[in-house]
Amino acid sequence: MPAPMRARHSQSPASRGVHHLALNTEDMKLTIDFYTRVLGMPLVHALRVPPGVGTGAGNRGNPPFENLRHYFFDAGGDCLVAFFELPAGAKPQADRNAVAAMQHCSFATTEAQFQVLHQRLLDEGVPVIGPIPVGAQTWSIYFFDPNGIRLEYSWQELDGEDVQVVQRWTQTAEEALAELRTLSDDPAWLDAVTRHLPTHR
Repeated sequence: MPAPMRARHSQSPASRGVHHLALNTEDMKLTIDFYTRVLGMPLVHALRVPPGVGTGAGNRGNPPFENLRHYFFDAGGDCLVAFFELPAGAKPQADRNAVAAMQHCSFATTEAQFQVLHQRLLDEGVPVIGPIPVGAQTWSIYFFDPNGIRLEYSWQELDGEDVQVVQRWTQTAEEALAELRTLSDDPAWLDAVTRHLPTHR
């Protein structure tokens, strides 16, 4: 049996991964039902945004409304997905293909759980694109949550229970340079952005 395609780079990232992804909904109950029952992400924290930090000088980057629900779900891998519940009709639906918008969010899973999730979505009548190969021996399905947020679930061939996303998607320096040279021909820049990449798998 072939080994999974993996590579390690030599640069340490400044973060420990995604703490939480903050999204918006107009219907928290519908969102809870979809994320917990269909996607299997347990609700782990439910709070209200403290008074005075919505529309006043104390706003810290959250939506500009007072007394919003802000709920968190366990997405696995020590990562959370969070939702603010906006007042119904207060904001138009975003263009997911605009600059500064979120185009989609992808979640990694095992092949076995991928099959369970895929069937669960079909059983719920959720339209699904895929499974399709998306590169790096990875297969994905795409669908929308009840808020119109585009989501993706992915599994990686030969990983079994040992899912290693960064190692699977790390290219060798030459693989990355084949594309990066279409962006710039500056040797110093190309070296700076690829010197941490391995020379082979």
